[in-house]
This record gives sequence, structure tokens and C-alpha cells, in this order.
Amino acid sequence: MERKKSQKLFRKACELIPGGVNSPVRAFRAVGGNPVFIEKARGSKIYDVDGNTYIDYVLSWGPLILGHAHPKVVHGLMNAIQKGTSYGAPTRLENQLAELVLKAYPSMDKVRMVNSGTEATMSAIRVARGFTGRDKIIKFEGCYHGHADGLLVKAGSGATTFGVPDSPGVPKSSAKNTITLPLNDIKAVNSAIRNEWKNIACVIIEPVVGNIGCVLPKPGFLRSLRKITKEYGVILIFDEVMTGFRVAYGGAQQYYGITPDMTCLGKVIGGGLPVGAYGGKNEIMSMVSPEGPVYQAGTLSGNPLAMTAGIETLKILSKDGTYKKLEEIASLLEAGLTDAAKTAGVRTRFYRAGTMFCTFFTGTHVFDYPTAKTSDTAKFSRFFSAMLKRGMYIAPSQFEAGFISLAHSEKDIEKTVQAAYESFLETR
Repeated sequence: MERKKSQKLFRKACELIPGGVNSPVRAFRAVGGNPVFIEKARGSKIYDVDGNTYIDYVLSWGPLILGHAHPKVVHGLMNAIQKGTSYGAPTRLENQLAELVLKAYPSMDKVRMVNSGTEATMSAIRVARGFTGRDKIIKFEGCYHGHADGLLVKAGSGATTFGVPDSPGVPKSSAKNTITLPLNDIKAVNSAIRNEWKNIACVIIEPVVGNIGCVLPKPGFLRSLRKITKEYGVILIFDEVMTGFRVAYGGAQQYYGITPDMTCLGKVIGGGLPVGAYGGKNEIMSMVSPEGPVYQAGTLSGNPLAMTAGIETLKILSKDGTYKKLEEIASLLEAGLTDAAKTAGVRTRFYRAGTMFCTFFTGTHVFDYPTAKTSDTAKFSRFFSAMLKRGMYIAPSQFEAGFISLAHSEKDIEKTVQAAYESFLETR
């Protein structure tokens, strides 16, 4: 595939934008080469400025569970945009999306709409601190909860890709209240909480980690986490920005049968537009201004375009048979990629939760940040390049999850598995 126009655009972007991109992992530095500039997308496909077509497993990093430019979402947005793009005032659309979210997540009595996953997590933590009167938080190595100062401590995602888990510019005064523990290590959690519970406001976790690849919780870990936090009055926050409506309609909390105190959402509930949300029980959410003293605001929060896209998306996802179809397609991909690697003689570990997945280039069982880092990133880079030239667009980092949508067909999966087999051989 020729990408001369993409290369030209990237050179120009580097003159205008730091690193030529508006989000670090897009730069392809972890895999070599220059990023692909996208012209348009529809269904399971994206099309670059040079006219190349790719089957997309990035899906705007997760939110496009219906696929690109779903007709009902597009139609809803066309109607909404003719009425105005933002009012800075309440609309019935906010009520409608809130009702859909609360019905799917009974752990929440109330939900506040924001503009991003970062806003959702930092706001939820602020509310947890206000509710408990405590300052410290616990997070886990490799979990990425957005780029708020106190959360960029041993974070995953781009921080892992670029080898900068602790970002310059984060004051020590912000980081000192963050306790970072090994993922899936309940002994470490129990010790930290029992020793410091009077100072710990909350534990925040991605119940399925999506920012060091796709890493699943060990059996019993989330249940034990729920038990110890409840025992000591520590707020348990599930960051379901990535897992929400992807692992199951009711997210990872439904899938694993765990009820957190607070939940953060994003990605899917915006149907591809910028949105986030956080919520919890009445007694916690009553702390949020203007009902309570914890301040949080946003001019574009609940804007009519994001609400419309979210409503249309959740209406489709809530239909009978939707997740059965998603599971069938995801299972086909899992079986195909696992078999392709084995047949090609390449050691990999494949993990999946609902429509999230990752292939690690390691023979080690991956269950935390250090085991994820055993992956052969050079081998992944070769695999990425081999897949890209065969028309497969996967995340340009070993440490990012992939995603599947309703728009992916069995034919797409067949092509992907064949491309993967050839790419594994080339990688080997």
C-alpha cells in the first residue's frame, strides 16, 4: 500500500502539533513508520487519504461498538445538529440518556454527564474524597484512568508505550496521595487498606484492564476487593470507561457480579462523540454541586450531539440478541487468531473479555503490569506492520486492547485470520 499523502500530511502535522498528533499513541512511534491519515469510515472499515481500505479493530479506541457511521446514529445527529450544537442549558436528551444508563447499571442511583473519561475519573475521585473526608487513593500498576495529575502514576496506555509511567509536570504533592499496588494482588490491597484505611478515600480500578493490553482479573480478586473496601468504608470505583457496555450491556460489574460504590463511563455512551459520566448511590452523589459541596462543572457536559449519539447507540445495544451476536463474532476472532499463531509457530497469549481483546507476544501468562511487559515489542511491531500492509488496522502498541463491533462480519473475521497467519509467519 502506498501512503504518500499520509506521509506528507504527517510531515506538515509535525510542524503544527507536538509530535504531529493530538494523542501520543497515534504517532506510531512504538511500531515504527508514520501514522495513517483517515479520510472516512463506514461499518467495519476505515479508508485513508491514499485510498487504502482497512478492517478496523481500533474503532476510535473503543466507542464505536456499532461500527463506523451507523445509519441510526448519523440520522439522529443530522436531526440534532439542525437544532443547534450546544445550549449550555438542560435538555430532555440528558434525561433520556441518564435513564438508559441507570437502567443498565443499577449500582447507580444518579449519574452526572461530563465530556471525557478523564473528567469522569477525576470527578469521581473528588466526590469520594468529599464523601469520606479522606485524601489518599489506591490505584493499580498499569491501569490508566486518564491524565489527571494524581492518576499518572505507573499508568498504562501511552505511558507504558513510551516508557514514561510517571509524567514530568506532575507535582510531588499530587502524586503523594496516590498509593499504587500490583494488579491482581489482593494481599497487597489488604495490607495497604488495613494500615492506612483512615486516610484512604477510594480504590479505583479498571475491572478488565485495557491499557496494558487486555488483562483479566484473577478469579476472586474483584470479589475480595469489594469485601475489604466495604469492611473499611473505602469507596470502590469501577472505571468502566472502556469496559462499559463492551464486556456486557451492564459492563464488567454485571459480568463479574460485583457492585461498586461508584462507576465511571465513557466511550460507548457517546456513540463516538466526546462524553463521559460518573455515578453512584444517592448518598454519595448528593455531594455533587449544586446539590452538595463538591464542585464539578462543564460547559459542554450533556451537549445535545453527544447525548443523541449515546441514546441511539444504547437503544440498539439493548435489543434482544445484540450481545449474542457480538459474542459469536468475538469468539470466531479469538479462535482464529489463537489457531493462526499456533499454526505459524509463534508464541502468543490471547485474552478477551466480551468485545475487548489482545494478543500478547509472550509465552508468559499475563495478569499484571510486569507480566505484560514480558511481551516482545519488537515482534509485535513487525506483526503490526505486516497486518497493516494486508489491510488490517490494529492498535499501534502492544499495550492497547483491540475492539470488535456489530459491523464486523464473518467474512471480515476470515480475512483477518488469514492476514494474521501470514503476518505471524512474517513475524517469526
